[in-house]
Amino acid sequence: MPDRSPAIEEMNDRSREVFRRVVEAYLESGAPVGSRTLTRTMSEQVSAATIRNVMQDLEEMGLLGHPHVSAGRVPTQAGLRLFVDGLLEVGPMTGEDRERLESTVTGTPTRRGADVNAALDRVGAALSGLTRGASLVLAPKRDSAPIRHVEFVSLGADRALVVLVFADGHVENRVFAPPPGQTPSSMREAANFVNALAEGRTLPELHGVIAREMEQRRQELDSLAQAMVESGLATWASEDHGAPERLIVRGAGNLLDSPEAQADLDRVRVLMDDLERKSDIARFLELAQGAEGVRIFIGSENKLFSLSGSSLVVSPYMNADRTVVGAIGVIGPTRLNYGRIVPIVDYTAQLVGRLLSERS
Repeated sequence: MPDRSPAIEEMNDRSREVFRRVVEAYLESGAPVGSRTLTRTMSEQVSAATIRNVMQDLEEMGLLGHPHVSAGRVPTQAGLRLFVDGLLEVGPMTGEDRERLESTVTGTPTRRGADVNAALDRVGAALSGLTRGASLVLAPKRDSAPIRHVEFVSLGADRALVVLVFADGHVENRVFAPPPGQTPSSMREAANFVNALAEGRTLPELHGVIAREMEQRRQELDSLAQAMVESGLATWASEDHGAPERLIVRGAGNLLDSPEAQADLDRVRVLMDDLERKSDIARFLELAQGAEGVRIFIGSENKLFSLSGSSLVVSPYMNADRTVVGAIGVIGPTRLNYGRIVPIVDYTAQLVGRLLSERS
């Protein structure tokens, strides 16, 4: 985590301890923390009145809030951010958490024909189960994965299918309008031509190579086969074939189980609606891919979920070439157990990277 911020350093030892204990008690219970509660946990013996004065100072600094006249204090969003950046202690994962995640990956077939999205779905389900939040997994873009095989399949006189099999075992297809007069032989010739160039190349790379090869070998390739290649692969270039399908959301129902959900169902409904807008979340997680390591977005810091007052813990993951290709995270109320969830998300991202490396 980042070094302590200047605001933490400017506090005296007593203010820092009161602030830390208020936040930790709130994250554990979800309830406002009173001065009498703190007198039993402070490292030095101080009166409840002294603690109330310190809490008042912290409230004036904007770090604590006072939800009710007679209630204790809770951390504000600014207070949570300060705690996460300056005081959060991230411990090691428990052996039980580690084993559960590893068994999910170990039990996932690594053969090339296994579907990566199905594997990521299982990882996401395990992550949501461990954290009791909703897990978000942004699958790798297809245009970043090497292609292993391309096939053209006739569906009728005016419909055909182009099937792409990627090196990691993922299979995608698109229906398109074939050229008039297409024949089984022209489809075979088109597939043979593409497959001679496809293996090991990504989709954008294949487009460029095919364009050059077709220009140079126009006399060798049947005109119908040329048109088949151009029509079939143009389907992939013209469609935004990734954003909603790339995002896997699991455990959204967990968000209804928290005390915050019962107290503020409207916010939970807003969050549920946000999770339905998968394309928006996919674009947001793509931005998170540019970060190194785990990032934490609290409340309105994450504009996508600002109305629901949620927190998102997210980490990018890499393929065998050490290129960031996706992201994985957990979303839930701001009262997340950050110290436990941060290492879980970090380790899950490492496991996903290892899984992709085994399939490449």
